[in-house]
Amino acid sequence: MRILSIATNTFRENLREKLLYNLLFFALLMIGSSILLSRITLGDYHRLILDLGLASINLFGVLIAIFVGIGLVSKEVDRKTIYTIVSKPIPRYEFLLGKYCGLVMTLFANTVVMVAGLLIVLYVMDVPITSLVFKSLALIFLELMVITAVAVLFSTFTSATLSAIFTLAVYVIGHLSGDLKEFARKLDEVSQVVVNAIYYTLPNLERFNLKGHVIHHLDFGLADMALTLAYGLTYAAFLLLLASVIFQRRDFQ
Repeated sequence: MRILSIATNTFRENLREKLLYNLLFFALLMIGSSILLSRITLGDYHRLILDLGLASINLFGVLIAIFVGIGLVSKEVDRKTIYTIVSKPIPRYEFLLGKYCGLVMTLFANTVVMVAGLLIVLYVMDVPITSLVFKSLALIFLELMVITAVAVLFSTFTSATLSAIFTLAVYVIGHLSGDLKEFARKLDEVSQVVVNAIYYTLPNLERFNLKGHVIHHLDFGLADMALTLAYGLTYAAFLLLLASVIFQRRDFQ
């Protein structure tokens, strides 16, 4: 009950952030611009609309996730409310989990708006809306949950600026993890150990990228979907557990 209460309050606070609406506006603008681009593009415009639409939801979703996630602790410190929070008989992990759930609720609301914009564009442009589109959207949201958990983790022990930089770095490296492993094969043994450690520690975000499957009509079965969901949820849970341990031991005196 306390977690739900904290989540609801966090969601309401985030809805007051003007930057959130600016990001949402630009996301819808990018999705809508695919209609104009399709008019001046030769060839299969269906692929262009799907690619640009899904990429826009992913990119702006990540920006929103970073924006709302990095301030989880720093905002409370700046407002001096963190001292009141830690003095209350509420376990710190409940506070952190409630905050995270509130951030996920914010992400979900924004993602629903962006998805609605994309579906309208697909309908207007007569682009087939297949089950793969919805699978791709579901995994994009799962990726956003993981990125939010990353931002929450960094926010427990660094400033908002450093949290944003580190989270963005994890996002970029996470999408280059395949290239990273390939690159490691060309290095000496010591360097391979370091690069492989990074590869296995950071999330493989390409697992959540189904744009290629959607555009080229490649199958992505229920078993693959279930494994990817399990991977994403497990990774996010591990990050939250680690964040809770760090937050519990942090001294705010």
